Amino acid sequence: MQKISLRTYSIAAVILILAIVVMIAFLFPFGNKEIKEPVKLPAPQTRKAYNIKLDTTEVVYGRVGNNQNLSSILSAHVSNSLIDQVAKGTQDVFDVRKIHTGNTFARIVTRDPAHRTLYFIYEINPIDFVVYDFRDSLRVYKDRKPVNRLVKTATGSIKSSLWNCFVENGLDVNLGMKLSDVYAWTIDFYGLQKGDHFKVIYEEVFVDSVMVGIDHILSSTFSSNGRDFHAYYLEQEGKGVYFDENGQSLERSFLKAPLKFSRISSRFSNSRMHPILRIARPHYGVDYAAPRGTPVVALGEGRVAELGFHGGYGRFISIRHNSVYTTTYAHLSGYAKGLKAGSHVQQGEVIGYVGSSGLATGPHLDFRVYRNGSPTDPLKLESPPSKPVDPKDMVRFKKLVAAMDKELAKK
Repeated sequence: MQKISLRTYSIAAVILILAIVVMIAFLFPFGNKEIKEPVKLPAPQTRKAYNIKLDTTEVVYGRVGNNQNLSSILSAHVSNSLIDQVAKGTQDVFDVRKIHTGNTFARIVTRDPAHRTLYFIYEINPIDFVVYDFRDSLRVYKDRKPVNRLVKTATGSIKSSLWNCFVENGLDVNLGMKLSDVYAWTIDFYGLQKGDHFKVIYEEVFVDSVMVGIDHILSSTFSSNGRDFHAYYLEQEGKGVYFDENGQSLERSFLKAPLKFSRISSRFSNSRMHPILRIARPHYGVDYAAPRGTPVVALGEGRVAELGFHGGYGRFISIRHNSVYTTTYAHLSGYAKGLKAGSHVQQGEVIGYVGSSGLATGPHLDFRVYRNGSPTDPLKLESPPSKPVDPKDMVRFKKLVAAMDKELAKK
């Protein structure tokens, strides 16, 4: 028998090993998982501005200068006839006479030497803008920038006034204004005491990563004069309303005061020394000391019964709210534009401005309330609440209260 050499055995072993490797690779291919589930790369982001694609275009930004109008902004870029068409034919969307100095505008133009204007955009405010599309026939529409909201919490303790509390704690005074609006019907902000405190949960609005304002307060608690006042924001039928923990509206027929952030310089009295006449006589109202020009608002809905100069009261307004209540506002420096006797006013509508007309030593508002023709102390005026939470929304409201109370309880 012929002997098989060692070398022959070695070659055969190598061939056998290679055959086994090929068989394993065929039956169990490497990377099988990657083949079945390929990695998905993110799609390239489309360049946009004002929700318009910028495939072959670019954006040129500007700001409205002093005494600039639509014509002076666009005359070098589009025809006068097109400007005239925009000014006269699109007022139902936006009145170009309301273009304000300092607001941003933009032109979206072709990316070529001609730089032909395809769109003109005017920013009405940091969120809302109006688009004039010149590509074919003129098309005009309003749109909004994408908005992000961040929920934040703020707390404070009163030392002197609500306004000073916000300033001293480095808080946004606009939040203070909104907080005073929430409790305008229930808390007398001129009667705050040292140690009164609040906690508020609110939303900040961001556009293009820049904070542009405060949307609204979600919930708050305000402890004043030994009482806790709670507020919860609930939208019903498209309108946001603040309610207390029992579902009663915080809104009332009358506000607590006809102006914000002032101080009481004189109260309701049956006998007070008049600062000019130097005689004691009744003062059936409340004097609010405030800077000249401070807006004065109607305490409640009603109709202007009298407007004009009224002796020692100076510039004077009387509003009849119903068959029972009338309010008066005296020593004004001026009236709201267009206001006259017989005008209908809404609660909180600006009707005039603080002044010192008539017999007055300095700028202040003399505010009075009459019930069935008899003077009554404005600081003791109580009015019934508006509608409570709709029964069909009560379950949703209770869940909201539970969630907000949990957040308000956090340290």
